[in-house]
Amino acid sequence: MNFRNCMFLLACTVSVISSTLAERDIYVVHMDKTKVRSLDSNLGISKRWYEDVISSISADDSEEEQEEKPPQLLYVYEKSISGFSVKLSKKQLESLKQVDGFLTAVPDEMLSLHTTHSPQFLGLKSGRGLWSGPNLTSDVIVGVIDTGIWPEHVSFHDSGMPPVPSRWKGKCEAGAKFAQSNCNRKIIGARIFPKGYEAAAGKINEKEDYRSPRDSQGHGTHTASTAAGNLVNGANLFGLAKGLAGGMSYGSRIAVYKACFMLGCSSSDVLAAIDQAVIDGVDVLSLSLGGLPKPFYVDNIAIAAFGAVQHGVFVSCSAGNSGPLNSSVGNAAPWIMTVAASSLDRSFPTTVKLGDGHVFKGASLYTGKPTMQLPLVYGRTAGGEGARFCTNGTLSSRLVKGKIVVCEKGINARAEKGEQVKIAGGAGMIMVNRVDEGDELYADAHVLPATSLGASAGITIKNYINLTKTATASIKFEGTVYGNRAPIVAAFSSRGPSAAGPDIIKPDVTAPGVNILAAWPPNISPSMLKSDKRSVQFNILSGTSMSCPHVSGLAALLKSVHRDWSPAAIKSALMTTAYTLDKERTPIADAVSETSISATPFVFGSGHVDPERASDPGLIYDISTEDYLHYICSLNYNSSQIALLLRENYTCPSHSFQSLGDLNYPSFAVLFDSNNQHLIQTFKRTVTNVGTPRSTYSVQVKTPYGVSVTVKPKILKFQKNGQKLRYKVRFVTRGKRSPGDSTFGSLTWISRTHIVRSPIAVTWQ
Repeated sequence: MNFRNCMFLLACTVSVISSTLAERDIYVVHMDKTKVRSLDSNLGISKRWYEDVISSISADDSEEEQEEKPPQLLYVYEKSISGFSVKLSKKQLESLKQVDGFLTAVPDEMLSLHTTHSPQFLGLKSGRGLWSGPNLTSDVIVGVIDTGIWPEHVSFHDSGMPPVPSRWKGKCEAGAKFAQSNCNRKIIGARIFPKGYEAAAGKINEKEDYRSPRDSQGHGTHTASTAAGNLVNGANLFGLAKGLAGGMSYGSRIAVYKACFMLGCSSSDVLAAIDQAVIDGVDVLSLSLGGLPKPFYVDNIAIAAFGAVQHGVFVSCSAGNSGPLNSSVGNAAPWIMTVAASSLDRSFPTTVKLGDGHVFKGASLYTGKPTMQLPLVYGRTAGGEGARFCTNGTLSSRLVKGKIVVCEKGINARAEKGEQVKIAGGAGMIMVNRVDEGDELYADAHVLPATSLGASAGITIKNYINLTKTATASIKFEGTVYGNRAPIVAAFSSRGPSAAGPDIIKPDVTAPGVNILAAWPPNISPSMLKSDKRSVQFNILSGTSMSCPHVSGLAALLKSVHRDWSPAAIKSALMTTAYTLDKERTPIADAVSETSISATPFVFGSGHVDPERASDPGLIYDISTEDYLHYICSLNYNSSQIALLLRENYTCPSHSFQSLGDLNYPSFAVLFDSNNQHLIQTFKRTVTNVGTPRSTYSVQVKTPYGVSVTVKPKILKFQKNGQKLRYKVRFVTRGKRSPGDSTFGSLTWISRTHIVRSPIAVTWQ
């Protein structure tokens, strides 16, 4: 698998990591934390006990099996989960299962990365509101689990920053071309976690990557600067998007945890990074990575994130880039903030003009002169097998020299298609979407005059080529344009309903994730092609990898203002203040449709984040650890599966939630049986007043089609700050619906000063 082809927009298939040695695989082993504590009390620390466990497994091998390699202990997890990761044979695994306290062993897997103007678009302004002095001098620490960082970048200088917080327990690990002195008062910690990756894929190739926290791919540098990079004047890419670039919480500290390498991110490494980040003392964790949706009890990120949230850490994850496929959203546990991706009002348009007069609008980060009207050829007819995608070596120089080549999106990286056209002697490229990909445009830093066009334009162009002996085209590059309709949810952004937990609306929110300008290592070209020798300080990328750190940074901002807020309170504030109308006051659109249909809660959750409003939400829906425990007990999991999530055998109380809908979540996912005509569901919620002490809220409901909704009481009267009031919502079906049907609405509490909105999604199963 070529990781760079999939790291931003393509959803790479998750593969179980298997050793090249026969019968030896890597597992994340979950142990009952109460058993571990009791058993290791005489041994000191849990690592010693786990080492003794591994030794006992080796000692149990019969004489004829002595040639088998002993198990290899990779990591011991202490905070976020209870257990360890190990490389062993299937027979050794069977022996491990007999150890007292063993819960399960989950095969390790390779996760994929989900991969300026953003602050202004989000309403953040220097010297005002969340970006005023008092809110930016906090010592909030953002942990970024990614591909590392380029520490010398201006976005990570520490000029004027106060000393490192005394509570910080992290450290700066030296390694290949990374010294302890590369950390400073901005980057206060940097670690690397390669054991799982190397156990699966072999030693890191140090000609391609650094065996240190230094970033060799750019992704980690980009996401870290988006969350908490410094303000940099005049940031741009080849003069495009020029302006003030800065992280959402540019006064925060950054802690770097490198757990992703050329082929992906081993889940055992990611778990070790989460565990260490919690021990080190981060306040926010940002993970722009993930795998395929799966039940929470076998989702290592969900399990580790639950442990992190229990320790007060806000966890933000990308939703994934598998859209527009329904139920493709990942990282969907209710204790995780799941972030979709949408556009800014900034674009990089091109104009493509055909010889027959047809004109199309495209997108590109190429900044050279426009092409002349040149001969036009379709890649499929200009080479061998794979030429329609312009893959490596498939184009015929004789057929493309001096021409503009039409290439279809897919198979190889987008910029790589242009490289192949250039190698074959082509003068330009038009990359067109396939029919199932719609008309979403992709701006890339091409190495020759090139642009992307949507599927409908692609059909017209291919028909034109087929019907015309002398087809021609020209491409004009129009630079940076502001004022476009925005936000629009990206077609690549993964969608609900959640396959892992349909009782919770996922994703939670959307944030800027299309054409995002952020820091970039100078030794990596903007196209990420080895043949491209251009060096830049900033690069423009798209993906939920880019939207996730926006929300991570905003969470850090809110934490700096409200130090006593829980992760759930911060999440609630961002969700209930999110907006659903774009800058033109029309419903936020979904890019998957040529007609720009309105996005639904399964596409953007509660809506687009609005940080200034989130800093003063009026009411919050808080969730305690006990609430999550009750929710987990309400899932249709057996006792062993529940023990995996909670890291210990746990007896569910008799007073657990009567229904999944009783989790105090800031949205409502209502599930009905499609075979019954008259069904009733009642949800319970508790809101906490964090706004005006004496305030009155009245409810307003936009009722989803096919149900009736009753709220009791209809008015909430608060007498003081911190007061909690409860209400119930009753949903009643009206008639039968087909399985899979969904309708949407909202429930909003309105006072004189605040609007607190929750989306409703009703689905018939």
